[in-house]
Amino acid sequence: MKTDALPREEENRLGDFVIDRLGEEKVAKLEPVSVVDIGSNSVRMVTYDGLRRMPAPIFNEKIIAGLGRGVASGGSLPEEGVRRTLALLRRFRALNARMGVRKVFAIATAAVRDAEDGLAFTARAKEALGAPIRILSGAEEAHYTALGVLSGIPDANGVVGDLGGGSLELVRVKKGRVKSGDTLPLGALRLAEEGGGDLVRIRSIIDARLDGHKMVKKLEGRVLYAVGGAWRNLARLHMHWAGYPLSVVQQYTIPRHEVLRLVERITTMKPRELADLGVISERRSELIATAALVLGRLVELSGARRVAFSVLGVREGLLFEALDKEVRQADPLLSACWDFARRHSRSPRHELELCAFSESIVGDGGLECTSRWRRLRYAACMLADIGWRIHPDFRGARSLTLVAQANFNGLDHYSRAFLALTIFFRYEGVNAKPPVDIAALVDDKAIARARLLAALFRLAYALSAALPGTLPRTRLEMTPDGLLLLHLCGEDADLAGEVVAKRLAQLARLLGREGQINVSC
Repeated sequence: MKTDALPREEENRLGDFVIDRLGEEKVAKLEPVSVVDIGSNSVRMVTYDGLRRMPAPIFNEKIIAGLGRGVASGGSLPEEGVRRTLALLRRFRALNARMGVRKVFAIATAAVRDAEDGLAFTARAKEALGAPIRILSGAEEAHYTALGVLSGIPDANGVVGDLGGGSLELVRVKKGRVKSGDTLPLGALRLAEEGGGDLVRIRSIIDARLDGHKMVKKLEGRVLYAVGGAWRNLARLHMHWAGYPLSVVQQYTIPRHEVLRLVERITTMKPRELADLGVISERRSELIATAALVLGRLVELSGARRVAFSVLGVREGLLFEALDKEVRQADPLLSACWDFARRHSRSPRHELELCAFSESIVGDGGLECTSRWRRLRYAACMLADIGWRIHPDFRGARSLTLVAQANFNGLDHYSRAFLALTIFFRYEGVNAKPPVDIAALVDDKAIARARLLAALFRLAYALSAALPGTLPRTRLEMTPDGLLLLHLCGEDADLAGEVVAKRLAQLARLLGREGQINVSC
C-alpha cells in the first residue's frame, strides 16, 4: 500500500515550499555520517543516518573530558583529559567501522586551538580516530554554529551565542544569512578557572570583556539564540521550575525579565542543590552558575528582548554546509513531516493529496491562507495518519505525545502544540476535550483551527480509506448561500454513506454552514 512514487518534476515541491522529499529508494542509498566535536569541556560524536535536510541521529555519545582545564593559565592540555579523549576517539573509530560510516567530520575548538601542545595532540587524536581533525578558528566556529541554528530556525533574526568551555562565539544572523561574528574568551570552564570560582570576580571579568563590544550592541532589542550544553541546561532548569509541559529545548523561549530572574536563582544555589533537582548532571552543575552569569550579563548589558534556545549548533552547521544548495533551501519542518509520513503513514502519496484537498476550505469563513498557516496545514496533513498502527483506544493520546515531542525543527512551541492538538482531534474526535497542559500553550483561535482541520481529515479518511486516488476526484465547495457541498462523481457516488454524511455535517457546522452531498455530476 505504501508508495513514494512521484513525478520527477514535483519531487521536491509542495506549493511554494521546497521539501527534501526522499523516497524509499533514495533513503536506501543514504550512508551514515559522523560528526566528532572535541570541545573544551566535552567530547562528543553524533552519527546521522545520512546527509540530508533533516538527518536523524542514530548514535550520540559524549564524555566530559575537561580538555580546557588549565589551558588559560598553564597553556597545556591536561594529561588526564588527553588520555580519556584519545581512548574515546579509539572507541569512536571502532563504532564508525561497525556502523559503516565512511565520512567523518571531526573538529576541535577553543581548548585545542589555544593550547601550546594543540597541534601535537591533534596528530595523536587523528591517529586514534582514523580521520582528519580540523582545528576551527574562532571565526569558523562562530560561522558553523550560526549555520547550524539557521538549519533549524531559517527565519532567525538576532545574534547566535554559543557558549563552550573555552570561548563564547557571537554572530549576527538575518534573513537566513550569517553576518559578522566574533569570539570572546568567555567560556564557562575558562572563566571558572580565571575567577577561582568566585562569582563576583567572574562577573567583573565578563563585564570587562563584554563592555562596548560590537556584537553586544547588535543584540539590543533582538533575540539571542543560545547554543551549547550549559545553556541548554539553563532551559531545562527553567522548564522544571515553571512546570512547563513540553520538555523540548529546541526554540524554547524565555523573555528578558525571566532570564534575569533565572540567573539570580541559579547563582544563589550550590552545585549540590542544583544536581539534587535531578534535571542536570552533577558534572554540569559545577559550571552552571558561571554559564548563567554569562547569559545574564550578556542579556542585561545588550538589551536583548528574549532568549531562544537551539539544540543545533556547530555540528549541524558542518553538515548543513555540505548539502546541495537546493536541499539547504528545503523547509526543515515539512521535510521532517514528510519523513514521518514516509515512515509511519499507510500511503505517503495520500498525505500529499490531503494537502491539496485541504485547500477547499481555505478562504473567507474557512482556514487562513497566510504562508505561516498554509505551512502548518501541510505539516498537519503529512502527520494525519501516523497513529494508524496504534490501538484505537490510545491513538489520540499517543499521537499527541509523538508530535509534541518529535525531533522537529523550524517551528516554535505554539506551532508544535497546534500540530499535536490537530492530530489528537483527528483521532479522538473534534469535540474531545484537549489535554490542559498542551492546550495552555496556544490560544482559542489555534484550538478552533485544530478542530476544523481535524474534521476535514476525518471526512477525507472516511472517503478514501487512506488510499491514494480518491481525494483528487473529490471536491468540496463553500457556496455563497452558506452550503458546504461534497461533490462525488461517477464510481465515487457509492462512497456517500452515513459516516461520510455525519462527518461532512460536522465539518460544515464548524464552518458555520450546512453540509450537502452532491452526486449529480
